Amino acid sequence: MKWLFGLAVVCAGPAAAGCVSDPAPCKIDGGEYHAVMPDGVEAPPMVVFLHGAGGDGSRITKNLALMQSLTSRGYAVVAPTGSRTFREGNGRLWNFFPDWEGRDEADFLKSVVEDAQTRLGVRADNVLLAGFSAGAFMVTYLACSHPAAFSAYAPVAGGFWRPQPDSCAGPVNLFQTHGWQDTLVPLEGRFLRDGRFQQGDIMAGLELWRQTNECLDEDPDAFDVTGEFWRRSWACDGALELALFPGGHSIPKGWTNMVLDWFEALEP
Repeated sequence: MKWLFGLAVVCAGPAAAGCVSDPAPCKIDGGEYHAVMPDGVEAPPMVVFLHGAGGDGSRITKNLALMQSLTSRGYAVVAPTGSRTFREGNGRLWNFFPDWEGRDEADFLKSVVEDAQTRLGVRADNVLLAGFSAGAFMVTYLACSHPAAFSAYAPVAGGFWRPQPDSCAGPVNLFQTHGWQDTLVPLEGRFLRDGRFQQGDIMAGLELWRQTNECLDEDPDAFDVTGEFWRRSWACDGALELALFPGGHSIPKGWTNMVLDWFEALEP
């Protein structure tokens, strides 16, 4: 099973939902989202998961392996669709870049959570915002500008772009995951579009998060190994963690349980 999004191999099956049992997406003012619910769980907690460049919410809910790993833990999965057209109509992109005009994604995602609570009966008091690649860029920028919008943030294979912000609005709980061999979003970043854009350095982003969380020291408070993941963490004003794995631009097997264990251990 491949866990790539954007360049993904996706799986059809029961998880290929629109608005739960309705094949069409859930519509709200300003956009739409797809949703998958766990079986037999009343008022389940929620993971909002943001797709990569060129995708949409259905690309997330069609990934049977990812859906099963989240719903088997009792979580509802809400997968919104980005607002920007990607490469002349080939899928969607998030409006994360500071200079771009368009939909206020923070307001939109707030509306998604509120609608999902009303429409689907999910809990909205303790929500994890996760995203892959371009979705991870959106997660990172939203965590920086609206740290209280979600309980915790989990970007995978994405961070800031250059120039990265000088500061963020407040401390966050954030779990950063990245592939050691990622060439599409390298750890050090890279230039795109003939130098017009530059992906940022993941380690430089972590330095900003340590400053934001007012960590007293740069060095980690703890090291751990979970399967193939090499982990290091900082316990400051917010929980900050980095997990590296030996693969490339993907969400690796085992990510869900590792991140949900971390999320569930956070103080409410």
